[in-house]
Amino acid sequence: MPRIGSQPINIPQEIDFSISKDHVVTVKSAKAASMQAIHPDIIVKQENDTVTLEIPTQQKRHKSLQGLYRSLIQNMVTGLTKGFSKTLEIIGIGYKVNNPKPQLFEFHLGYSHTINFLLPEEIEATIQSKGKNPTLTLKSHDKQLLGQVTAKIRSLRKPEPYKGKGIRIQGEYVRRKQGKTASG
Repeated sequence: MPRIGSQPINIPQEIDFSISKDHVVTVKSAKAASMQAIHPDIIVKQENDTVTLEIPTQQKRHKSLQGLYRSLIQNMVTGLTKGFSKTLEIIGIGYKVNNPKPQLFEFHLGYSHTINFLLPEEIEATIQSKGKNPTLTLKSHDKQLLGQVTAKIRSLRKPEPYKGKGIRIQGEYVRRKQGKTASG
């Protein structure tokens, strides 16, 4: 079974891929662009519609760098063709999110104040709150930035184990505790 780092990356026709002399890979599409600095030991080769990463030795350090940068480049290509998305569920009585201005969100999470959160320009967000718990869907071409912003929003009010209230990623399992019991 081949390692991930040695597998080729297929570049679609609508993507422009370039490698600079100072080891920076640039991936561009009609809607956005991404850049990634590559370690000088890694050799990036482009042949027609495929990109491969080669390493000078079979040391563990070089193998791990090859797998890392191959995954980062693959994520850049996937983000510019398909995109990435994450959905956050806001669970709790009175917990809600509003969007008064573009890229600015107001969270009402049971605190005495509202929390204002400004999203980066690379991320698009939509709110759905019809008849059930509000959900916030985040979409971006940058997987790393999307994960960072999702974690930051989740940290505003993590799900608590007794009632399950808080912000959670859709599909996330929250281990519930029993709580107090009446003794008679």
